[in-house]
Amino acid sequence: MFNLPQALKRLVIGRAMRSEELGETLLPKRLALPIFASDPLSSVAYATGEILLVLTVGGTAFLYLTPWIALGVVGLMAVVVMSYRQVVHAYPSGGGSYEVVSRNLGANSGLVVAASLLVDYVMTVAVSVASGVDNIISAFGSLAEHRVALALGFVVLLTAVNLRGVRESGRAFAAPTYLFIGGILLMVVTGLVRLAFGDSPQAPTAGLGVAALDGKDTLQGLGLLMLALRAFASGCTALTGVEAISNGVPAFRAPKSRNAAATMSVMGITAVVMFAGVTLLALTSHVHYVEDACQLTGLAGDCRTHTQQTVIAQLAATVFGGSDTVLFYFIQAVTALVLILAANTAFNGFPLLASILAQHRYLPRQMHTRGDRLAFSNGIIALAVVAGGLLWFYRADVTSLIHLYILGVFTSFTLSQIGMVRHWNRTLATEADPAVRAAAQRSRAINGLGAVTTALVLVIVLITKFTQGAWLAVVAALLLWLTMRGIRRHYDAVSTELAVQDTAAECARPQQVHAVVLVSKLHRPTLRALGYAQALRPDTLEAVTVDVEPEATAELGAQWTASDLEVPLRVLASPFREITKPVVAHVRELTAAHPGDAVAVFIPEYVVGHWWENLLHNQSALWLKSRLLFTRGVMVISVPWQLSSAGRADRPARRAPGAVRRGEPDRVR
Repeated sequence: MFNLPQALKRLVIGRAMRSEELGETLLPKRLALPIFASDPLSSVAYATGEILLVLTVGGTAFLYLTPWIALGVVGLMAVVVMSYRQVVHAYPSGGGSYEVVSRNLGANSGLVVAASLLVDYVMTVAVSVASGVDNIISAFGSLAEHRVALALGFVVLLTAVNLRGVRESGRAFAAPTYLFIGGILLMVVTGLVRLAFGDSPQAPTAGLGVAALDGKDTLQGLGLLMLALRAFASGCTALTGVEAISNGVPAFRAPKSRNAAATMSVMGITAVVMFAGVTLLALTSHVHYVEDACQLTGLAGDCRTHTQQTVIAQLAATVFGGSDTVLFYFIQAVTALVLILAANTAFNGFPLLASILAQHRYLPRQMHTRGDRLAFSNGIIALAVVAGGLLWFYRADVTSLIHLYILGVFTSFTLSQIGMVRHWNRTLATEADPAVRAAAQRSRAINGLGAVTTALVLVIVLITKFTQGAWLAVVAALLLWLTMRGIRRHYDAVSTELAVQDTAAECARPQQVHAVVLVSKLHRPTLRALGYAQALRPDTLEAVTVDVEPEATAELGAQWTASDLEVPLRVLASPFREITKPVVAHVRELTAAHPGDAVAVFIPEYVVGHWWENLLHNQSALWLKSRLLFTRGVMVISVPWQLSSAGRADRPARRAPGAVRRGEPDRVR
């Protein structure tokens, strides 16, 4: 029989894969770069714009700070990349910052990192998709009213592609990422060549003035410092996602650590070159990019309805001769695409980290389960749901979402570098080889510099962004930290409770078994349940029915007597026409009257072939089981009776995805 849901599932995510096919999903460097580095690479599209948005609150007076702030971001990127190369080599198992901090600073500190990263992965999806939609709207302004629908649609698309597996998503996303890199470098080189030959390109907004907000054009001293720090914090969005490669080392082909470190170096160099080039072009072409379009003076039309072009869009129009050229649309297309695909960094990092946390019993164990395509499907779906909710709540507005961003990533940066310093200290305390000691000392210096630098940035980000919305990210991370601790306490308590204390005593047989067969009518399912109960040879056996309708009960009694069944039928009174309470009360009376014995309750159930048939059958059985399962000493036994629809639906499957997830061998090869 044709199964439409299964057919749609196979169409979307593909055929189920065997467990032994996991090795086929390992990534070469050319695919690992777009998968794990698309976020820091794509942040080039908005990092410069975020710096300009902050500085232009004072008009154009403070744009002279831009190159110094950009230089600080570049230096920070270099330090972080070098620091994480040490993490990749020292901890290749894929835990990244979480593993480093847990091993060196303790479990609670590790959970702080984990909570911060999980929140930041969610924000990566939300910000990247919203920014990508912004670039689409820059080219096609009429789509502005469909911003939220477009963003949610892209999240659904990313989810579907990632459910197909890591390697599949890498193949799908490789071309857009490399086209984006090539397009941005082409734009930067073309613009700089024109500038070198005296043909300085001017942005579409170069002729517009920028009005200062609230007299901020006169900032001095501490006020100017805070403005510069806030701009620097916003520019640090260029560093988001740098740690994803350290989390994904197990996904690389061998030699894993070397390939991951090489990919991280390529990512860092490429991101720095593109960010520096875009920032230089934005300054030389006098791009004006403001938070509120009404700050722009000399703007034609109503500023309240004006849709600003992004910095990348203005530069593409400037360098390539207008916003109606082929290369302009090419830049906008690949920028929008890579920004949306940058969320793929989170779609790989979040499920991997959630899987490790689940393995350590800090998240539900389902997060460690691989789906049909050997991806951590539950983590992918959870990320999509939360990020989609954020996009809907904040109307896919980048400016609103960006304030919740990067706080978590710098928390993990700082703690992981401190953890790495402690790691190298332990190595130096036990290592006697001069060459190894020299390498460890060099690595400790790099990680120490990284710890100091990222700690300073964390303080800056916290101070400048806390009141603008970053406090929500702090609260979310705190709640997640408390939740994970609660989950671990629950799993630990269950493990302690289930631990075997005395094998002989706990494996002892009950003194007697008292069987109860629940009866509603005298039909074939009832007779099967009676036969099965008799086959188990209990010490006592009775059939029980509830007197809800006296006429039906009398008819059942007459049929029972006429059938000459050996099993006695007990009728339970029910003056309020309830079924569950009288049965539960009777079973509890049995357990109280026979301590140390077991009571087995047999419940005949229909097995149906269609989901809607479940609404018509087995409702009383479900309620009874839900109550009886909480009664100590009671065994609830379902005795199935397959209806004809179930027989038609029962076809041998070519492959059982559930068996793959459990690690069992396939029945059919």
